[in-house]
Amino acid sequence: MSDLFKKAFSLGLGLTVVSKEKIEKTVEDLVERGKLAPGESKAFVDRLLERGEEEQGQLKRVIQEQVKRVLQEAGVASQNDVASLEQRITVLEQKLAELRQTPQLHPDESPAPSEDAPPLKGNEIE
Repeated sequence: MSDLFKKAFSLGLGLTVVSKEKIEKTVEDLVERGKLAPGESKAFVDRLLERGEEEQGQLKRVIQEQVKRVLQEAGVASQNDVASLEQRITVLEQKLAELRQTPQLHPDESPAPSEDAPPLKGNEIE
């Protein structure tokens, strides 16, 4: 394989930052040098671009997994952790609002006896 062909093949295998125009130019050079048939050039460009997209997707997944692992090791809260805490805060805020709406007893006041409460016996304190 010529160096130029190896370079073009490498474009599809991992150098995903190379633009489509650069790949097409490289393939045109291969056609001019007789290393690739003119009828195969479009299919070859398409294969290289497809392969580059696959490689880019794999690289993205690997990077995402590594970032996730590092964040977990550092103890950074995930989106699920934050969402769960936000939900708990909402519930607590609702309970607090309900408590604020109910009449509060002052420390020197005693609650009124309940009508359902059993009658007191002689030695029981109110």
